[in-house]
Amino acid sequence: MSTPEFIRQIRAHAGNRLLLLPGVSAIVVDGHGRVLLGRRADTGRWSVVGGIAEPGEQPADTAVREVYEETGVQCVPERVVLVEMLQPFTYPNGDVCQFQDITFRCRATGGEARVNDHESLEVAWFAPDALPPLEPFALDRIHRALRDEPTWFRPAAELPEETPAAAPAAVAVPAPAWVPEGIPE
Repeated sequence: MSTPEFIRQIRAHAGNRLLLLPGVSAIVVDGHGRVLLGRRADTGRWSVVGGIAEPGEQPADTAVREVYEETGVQCVPERVVLVEMLQPFTYPNGDVCQFQDITFRCRATGGEARVNDHESLEVAWFAPDALPPLEPFALDRIHRALRDEPTWFRPAAELPEETPAAAPAAVAVPAPAWVPEGIPE
């Protein structure tokens, strides 16, 4: 997957240190209720479409752009499915990223599903009851998008009644064993 130019510029100064990045995932549904998936070139696995917002780009615009760039399908975001801060992830080159994912349910409005860039090996529509093997990241987003429920987010942590004099030491959280699917490197 290609790293956006603005991230390369930040990395030139920040090195491998943690970067918080705005990620968007798009669950695109066609008129037959099928879900659009792409088989990723980097992992060979099927996943939802997604990517990183460019500076100044609205998240819904990112979803529309990424879906078209990767699949040739035109879509309209209909609702926000979930907002979630993912765990930090360390890439093989040592770069550390943490993605804030906003997942949209989108309605396909045109175009033809096809491999439209170098990020996918295949692109196809799948009935919800005939999905290929998917990571939990993708399955969770698809299942939530297909239900008519309010936007999901992790509840806010409760603040302590008194602020302690010294903050507790940071706890190391292991990186996930998989690259967040739908969000390119």
